[in-house]
Amino acid sequence: MSDGKSGLQLRSLLKKNGELELSLVNVPTPEPGPDEVVVRVEATPINPSDLGLLIGPADMSAAKVSGTRELPVVTARVPEAALGALAARLDESMPVGNEGAGVVIRTGSSDAAKALMGKTVAMIGGAMYAQYRTLRIGECLPLPEGTTPADGASCFVNPLTALGMTETMRREGHKALVHTAAASNLGRMLNKICLKDGIGLVNIVRNKEQADILHKIGAKHVVDSTAPSFMDDLTNALVETGATIAFDAIGGGKLAGQILVAMETAINRSAKAYSRYGSNVHKQVYVYGSLDTREITLPRGFGMAWGVGGWLLFPFLMKIGPEAGNKLRQRVVAELKTTFASHYTKVVSLQEVLQPDNIAVYNKRATGEKFLINPNKAM
Repeated sequence: MSDGKSGLQLRSLLKKNGELELSLVNVPTPEPGPDEVVVRVEATPINPSDLGLLIGPADMSAAKVSGTRELPVVTARVPEAALGALAARLDESMPVGNEGAGVVIRTGSSDAAKALMGKTVAMIGGAMYAQYRTLRIGECLPLPEGTTPADGASCFVNPLTALGMTETMRREGHKALVHTAAASNLGRMLNKICLKDGIGLVNIVRNKEQADILHKIGAKHVVDSTAPSFMDDLTNALVETGATIAFDAIGGGKLAGQILVAMETAINRSAKAYSRYGSNVHKQVYVYGSLDTREITLPRGFGMAWGVGGWLLFPFLMKIGPEAGNKLRQRVVAELKTTFASHYTKVVSLQEVLQPDNIAVYNKRATGEKFLINPNKAM
């Protein structure tokens, strides 16, 4: 086994001519400073947020593979219309992977760094699709004895996003919430949080299979956006829960507007008097994903007290500050194998990430098709 002085790293390069190139590069592992450690990465998930950087809007159906078995290279085209929004990354080879977990194999000189030697840690800080990472100790979360890297690989993005949603709900004065694409790993975590904390949650899914997944874990309110009765079902669930804030992973199309209309209808069912300006209850939809890349279309019909905005995890954590953020992290560690357990359908090596048949599956971002990379897995 390598001593970790250098290792493979997955890079995504978007050239000015619109060609996307995915490749593996051998990079030196920086020696750790006093408060740093070197981690052998053994588990790192492919999240939708990672796919935005890894593949973005490229057409992977016509991707070409070259290079060798050990160092494959994948190329694909990005539509010219999409290049303007990506100007900041053109011709810059970028490492990928927001989070992961592994074992500390070298440490800096400080006592805090030395205390992590040999420990399994979860990590945040980017460039996780790599065999080795040098990180500040503050970017590492020591995992309890008996926790595997696979258990801790998704310790940050999905768990903290789910907790961030309920925290945002409380801080902005709402009492219940709505979530779309709700049968995802994140959606299941959010259900477990809400059941445990006594929070009303309306889950919006796209088919019966997804609804069944949520019913099995105890979800109380699940509505299917493809059902003819969707708007009635959604409104009834909103009446029952009183939800006035939604987190939308879909992004494009008409769903955000439908949620606002249903919220207004639910509020007006108990209104004492008519107002031509609609209810004065604020209704909020936060878009945090873009499974649908079309524009958001909003009908009118939900009064004047409403908002649609973006929500991202890291700006939220900066806003609430380190003390509140650490409380959320400690809850994740305490409930890692229960509330925040993640499920993966396939574990792949770095080379296997670049195989077209695997790309076709994980790039669909389908429910129940989550991939985990082990950068140190033998081919």
